Amino acid sequence: MPAAPIGLLGGTFDPVHYGHLRLAEEAAECCGLDELRLIPSGTPPLRAAPHAAASHRLAMLRLALTGNSRLAIDEREIRRTDTCYTVDTLAALRAELGDTRPLALIVGFDQLLRLPDWDRWQRLFDLAHLAVATRPGFALDPGAAPAALRAELARRETDRADALRESAAGRICRFDMTALDISASQVRARLAAGTSVRYLLPDAVIDYIRANGLYSTGG
Repeated sequence: MPAAPIGLLGGTFDPVHYGHLRLAEEAAECCGLDELRLIPSGTPPLRAAPHAAASHRLAMLRLALTGNSRLAIDEREIRRTDTCYTVDTLAALRAELGDTRPLALIVGFDQLLRLPDWDRWQRLFDLAHLAVATRPGFALDPGAAPAALRAELARRETDRADALRESAAGRICRFDMTALDISASQVRARLAAGTSVRYLLPDAVIDYIRANGLYSTGG
């Protein structure tokens, strides 16, 4: 039987919250992943620098993943001080894991639409599959995607999750995920205002934030 894919989920995780964790869990389940590696970014190229230091974001992520053996942390990006592009991370993983192991990069639908803005974006398909998280019942309007991306969708999209096992890279597969309207910016705003963030992120992460004075107006 072909090997199960390894999933890859990048982000600043600033801070990690239940939206991130539920996405990781449902991606692993829906796409039949053997494991899923969360990759906290160091200096992301297409967004502002993270608010919390790398050491804090990494510590919070470790706390959040405690007890879930299917989820792991890949620290390669957060250890870098220069701008790190997803294509470079995938190339490094591919060199380590070989040419035949399926890799699945987990993205949201909004990220998919912005894919042509990514560095060397078409090279991504040589290195990994794309697993795209969508809301249940969501229908893709092809006209919403840039022309170059529409061409890739026509060539690569599949509605079979098991297709990710059949090759190492190159397919685009959507999966439904539970809609949780939680964002890191929302969490940071509530923390700065001194309002409750209970049930938005794990208690252990909340305790860490409070103990280290993160995201407060004075911090």
